[in-house]
Amino acid sequence: MADAKRIVRIDYKAYFADADRLYDTTNADAAKEAGIFNEKVTYAPMAYIIGSGSLYADLDAAIAGAEIGKETEVTIPCEKAAGARNPRLIELHPIKEFYKNEINPYPGMSVSLGNRNGVVMSVGAGRVKVDFNNPLAGHDLKYEVTVVEEVTDPVEKAKCIMEMDFGTSEGFGFGIMEDKVVITEAEICKFHEGWAVAKYRLVSDYRNTFGVDRVEFVQVWESKKADAPAESSE
Repeated sequence: MADAKRIVRIDYKAYFADADRLYDTTNADAAKEAGIFNEKVTYAPMAYIIGSGSLYADLDAAIAGAEIGKETEVTIPCEKAAGARNPRLIELHPIKEFYKNEINPYPGMSVSLGNRNGVVMSVGAGRVKVDFNNPLAGHDLKYEVTVVEEVTDPVEKAKCIMEMDFGTSEGFGFGIMEDKVVITEAEICKFHEGWAVAKYRLVSDYRNTFGVDRVEFVQVWESKKADAPAESSE
């Protein structure tokens, strides 16, 4: 097995640096205080593969060099984050497009049009102005991040990857060999619509993390054992 990549669990607070306004966090109390708490979100330390490229490069570097348990602050300029806002991504759409989909638009509403996500800026006479820019575009960002722990056990690392890419590791089995990673699928995989897509991400992350070429997924179907006949009382 080639050198494995590092996996850590992090707590963080993410701010728009220009307004010092919190927009994302793993801390429930901080989310409530900032008025961004979401009941559907699980607030807990987040698993992250260092060097995976899924976070901004400056933030990744800060996490890679951080001491466990010590908070690190990093500010990322707009051009290294989501980039500048593009005025061409602010568009006017006929309001009938929304009504056709039984949507009554209002300013601040998140919408999806033509596989693009945007935010309604204003609603006028028959037209709706929608901003399709990345919500982080045009902002310098500030992160306060703490590496809570580094995950070193191979099976625990495999579980972390499953949690990142599929949302849960419950019910899965994990085998980490020198030349391959073997995943025994949970029962939910037989019926989950997103499992097929998740496997593509999992294969990439398992290969890159453990330095193997082969990733196997094992699906188990067991016949139910018939109930034993009840003994006669006679």
